[in-house]
Amino acid sequence: MAKTKGSSSLVKGEEVAVSRAVFTPIGELSQLDKEQGLHLLEDIELTITVELGRTTMTLQEILELKPQSVIELESLAGEPVDVYVNDSRVARGEVVVLDDNFGVRILEILPKAQRLRE
Repeated sequence: MAKTKGSSSLVKGEEVAVSRAVFTPIGELSQLDKEQGLHLLEDIELTITVELGRTTMTLQEILELKPQSVIELESLAGEPVDVYVNDSRVARGEVVVLDDNFGVRILEILPKAQRLRE
């Protein structure tokens, strides 16, 4: 039985180059973790969303909106805002003004158990 061109099957008696598997010694794994750590994730982009509040409106109310309309939210002024990362609530904070921009000062990071429940 001969091997045909383009075939990937082995012919009995044919020699194949085999290399030895190389593993990191167990004693060096902790050092490897320190070297890599979170640096592996530094270039991953995440979507951060800050929610001031929510409200429910009818379609008619939405169609009546115009410039200068005010939408009343269910949150009170000065109440902490929710911070979401990729649609998961991870923290609460307060709105601050930096020069002419808005920002959020993180007040509380939600415990992992609470983040998983939500």
